Amino acid sequence: MATEMRLDLVISGNVQGVGYRFSVKIKAESLGIRGYVRNQRDGSVFVAAQGATAVVEKFVKWCYLGPPAAIVSGIERIPGATEDFREFSVLY
Repeated sequence: MATEMRLDLVISGNVQGVGYRFSVKIKAESLGIRGYVRNQRDGSVFVAAQGATAVVEKFVKWCYLGPPAAIVSGIERIPGATEDFREFSVLY
C-alpha cells in the first residue's frame, strides 16, 4: 500500500483571479488527492493536499504551472499531519 502524506503549500505569484483554485480542485480530484484550497489575504493561495506520496509530489509539480493565466513565483512546502479529509474542497 502506498504511503499517505499531507503537504501544505503556500503558492505565491499571480495566482488569484486567474482560476487557480478551481484548476487546483480539478487536478486534485483527477489524482485522488483530498484536502482543500483557499485564497489568502496576502495574494497567495494555500493548499492542503493529502494522498499517496508519489501522487502528492506529482500534484506539486503541476501546481508550479497552474492554469494558463497563472504565474507562479514560488511554492513553500510545509509538511503536515494527515487528517480525515473525505474530498477536495474550495474554501471561500
